[in-house]
Amino acid sequence: MKSTCMKWSALPVLVLMAGTVVLAEDLGAQEPDEAQSGSSATAATPAAEPTPAAKPKPTVARRKENQQDRIAQGVKSGQLTAGETSKLETKEAALNRETKADRAAGGGKLTAAEKKQINGQQNQLSKQIGKDKHNASTQHYANNKVDQRRENQQDRVARGIKSGQMTAGEAAKAEKQQKGINRQVAADRKANGGTLTASEKKQVNHEQNAASKNISHSKHNLKTQPQEQPKPN
Repeated sequence: MKSTCMKWSALPVLVLMAGTVVLAEDLGAQEPDEAQSGSSATAATPAAEPTPAAKPKPTVARRKENQQDRIAQGVKSGQLTAGETSKLETKEAALNRETKADRAAGGGKLTAAEKKQINGQQNQLSKQIGKDKHNASTQHYANNKVDQRRENQQDRVARGIKSGQMTAGEAAKAEKQQKGINRQVAADRKANGGTLTASEKKQVNHEQNAASKNISHSKHNLKTQPQEQPKPN
């Protein structure tokens, strides 16, 4: 009876000792994870992200190319009328002449003051492009041969501007010619209740043939809108 009591009294001590061993093993198993993540008392400091490099300002040539791309998109979409495009390209041509003269006088380079002046003028032109593209005046084309020809001519001009095959001056002249044809068509239609007579259609087609030749000549002559060349890596 005495040995039985001693056996039962020793059981809690054995259970306590076993629990202590298990706890020690659990704590020992946690050490490798704590070593990887750092001390539990001090949180790991995240690495600071690198500051993104500031984008370089566009060059004079790049700015000019961007403006031409915006004009070409407006011509293609019909957001810019032939009259609006002619005015914009006339301004762009004048700015190109000014830049060319400044470079010739400066040995091929522009001074800081000249660059600032050109940038200010391009800012004004940029605002005008945005205004013209979002006003109420747009190119409208009906489903007839006359209007389809007009739209086709505009698409050709847009491609010429975009590719640089047409200079700003050439685009201005081509769009001035289209503006004149558009006015004539609008006036003839107004006088005839919205339609064109056979002779009027023939006259418009003749004028578009002449305009088509001018567009083709402008796109395939030696005059091109300079495109900024990518810098070698």
